[in-house]
Amino acid sequence: TPATVATWAASTADLMAARSKARKRAVDVLYESDARGVPATTTLAERLALADPPVNEYTVELIEGVDANRVRVDQILSGYAEGWTVERMPGVDRAVLRLGVYELLWRSDVPEAVVIDEAVELAKTLSTDESPRFVNGVLARVLRERADLMPAAD
Repeated sequence: TPATVATWAASTADLMAARSKARKRAVDVLYESDARGVPATTTLAERLALADPPVNEYTVELIEGVDANRVRVDQILSGYAEGWTVERMPGVDRAVLRLGVYELLWRSDVPEAVVIDEAVELAKTLSTDESPRFVNGVLARVLRERADLMPAAD
């Protein structure tokens, strides 16, 4: 029925908005952790203890996923960010790209186009004028070779 379709569309839009906010919060935590030189899960635990504002469950999943796969994510970024080492990337770009690579390779519940679009939007909002193009290029290259980069099934 039309009412069911409208309800479904509204709940889908709410989920997408919540996930966008969760990604932004995850990038904030990843960036802060990087700047402080502490594991992202340490900063996450601090945010969870404060609970002001409350931390979305998807934010927790993203941060824990990036942190658990950080070595592999950084290896991938090193190979795909032409002309940049991971250490030399602007901190916000590094956080956005770590999140994007994690979502592309380890999160099958998120469409690839959404991952790249969200990452580019975060770069537009949070980083330099050149960052959106850089982030798009790196993630597009990772996506093209995704099959070769996918984690092995456990």
